[in-house]
Amino acid sequence: MRMLHTSDWHIGRTFHGVDLLADQARSLATIAELVAEESVEVVVLPGDVYDRSIPSADAIAVCNRGFEAIRAAGARIVATSGNHDSPARLGAGASFAAAGGLYLRTTVADADRPVLLEDEHGPVAFYGIPYLEPDITRAELDVPQARSHAEILDAAMRRIRADIAQRDSTRTVVLAHAFVVGGEATGSERSISVGGVETVPMSAFDGIDYVALGHLHSPQTLSESVRYCGSPLPYSFAESSHRKAVWIVELDAAGLHSVERRDLPLVRGLSKLTGTLDELLTDTDHAAAEEHYVSAVLTDSTRPVDAMRKLRERFPHAVHVEWVRPEGNPELRYRERVHGRRDTEVAQSFLTDVRGEPSAGEMAWLERALAAAVAEPDRALTAADSAAELSA
Repeated sequence: MRMLHTSDWHIGRTFHGVDLLADQARSLATIAELVAEESVEVVVLPGDVYDRSIPSADAIAVCNRGFEAIRAAGARIVATSGNHDSPARLGAGASFAAAGGLYLRTTVADADRPVLLEDEHGPVAFYGIPYLEPDITRAELDVPQARSHAEILDAAMRRIRADIAQRDSTRTVVLAHAFVVGGEATGSERSISVGGVETVPMSAFDGIDYVALGHLHSPQTLSESVRYCGSPLPYSFAESSHRKAVWIVELDAAGLHSVERRDLPLVRGLSKLTGTLDELLTDTDHAAAEEHYVSAVLTDSTRPVDAMRKLRERFPHAVHVEWVRPEGNPELRYRERVHGRRDTEVAQSFLTDVRGEPSAGEMAWLERALAAAVAEPDRALTAADSAAELSA
């Protein structure tokens, strides 16, 4: 059986306020093309189908067209809910959808109820573990004292292993939306730690032929049979160097036979540019970024006026701009600026900055006040002395 492992579609997500639905539709069309080219029989999608628990009508339309294209290309789909999805909404109509080849696993009760799909070697059992929030699922999993994601996942896997034990030589695939120890976050994932430890050990999946993981946004191999495929699009500038991909997984009669990576074409690149506004608008070295999403750091000596509008004249997909003084933040270099200066000089500079050059009388009083602050107690100015000097 040939499978394609994809995850974290996040349909409906925006990028610095920019709608990504068109980019997401293109990426799903590419996945459907791969399904046809690679003769894929099953697509596994372990969570974060949508970016929000209540997706927009347009996001639902894009997602449905993606499912339809994959199904038309010849593959059935097994999907679970992630921490961004609403399990109830994503799973609505699951029984009806299964008749058309879309199998949704979004509840704790369904975790040990596999989707059984046949190939020439017999059945393959697909177990879908949705994102399991400990506070919400521990009672249903009968582990009332559980606080960590590891304890909750172990409870779900015990149920799955009990079901596997009742089947004769059935090959197994588990879909799970979790942060497995050894994985590396990219920064665009939402934390799934709420009052407990968010990571789970890879040993939780021992004995499973293939584990399709979701949640982390870059392709990662934790072991030959335990992998993240990452998101099909970059969702932060921290992912600008990532090459997005899916895994093509082959199961034979004995279990896992091979896993091959297929890189996804870049829909739109990401570029981080630094320089003065004039440099960014004229430097030919930045020509390749003209069709990219652009994050610009401006180093002009004064803050440029209307910088984003001007940037978009050359970079129409610029989404972020910030201004940084080229000499750095002067407040952070205060110690350096006052090093070696007398207290009276520092105080005089302060007064000049905030209200103008102090008079000779004011400076005389200031010098006496500073001397009193560092003198022995019996030589300090009395309150009366200070008041008299102040009124002089």
